[in-house]
Amino acid sequence: MAIISSETLHASCVAIDGRAVLIEGRSGEGKSDLSLRLIDRGARLVSDDYTICTRTDGALFGAPPATIAGKIEVRGIGLIEMPHEARAPIALLVTILDAPPRMPEGPQTRRIAGIDIPEVALAALEPSAPVKVELALRHLGRVPA
Repeated sequence: MAIISSETLHASCVAIDGRAVLIEGRSGEGKSDLSLRLIDRGARLVSDDYTICTRTDGALFGAPPATIAGKIEVRGIGLIEMPHEARAPIALLVTILDAPPRMPEGPQTRRIAGIDIPEVALAALEPSAPVKVELALRHLGRVPA
């Protein structure tokens, strides 16, 4: 297994049915909150707040930094330990925006560590955000190589 390149993103990451979703946004915009709601729906934590994205053998994988593996910050409660995936293939990037476009102009992608990943913009704190993430993963998510 040859590691070709890697990047660390200010993004949380959860795995849904074995495929990882990166959730990127500024501090306080709802990365951890959206992750928690997805975990409540059956996702598994990969990393909270920072994710190491590594290109290996033509696929992009997400992993937590060692210092925060298995931990998620729950606002108002503190740092909580929970079961997590040590590594998962990244299939989708969700970018948090206060007012995402109602109708995107077509498929968007972001190049991370040399791999194009489908990207969608969502308002993280909308009640329907977890369902929208699952739909985006199902319809737009990259199938790992």
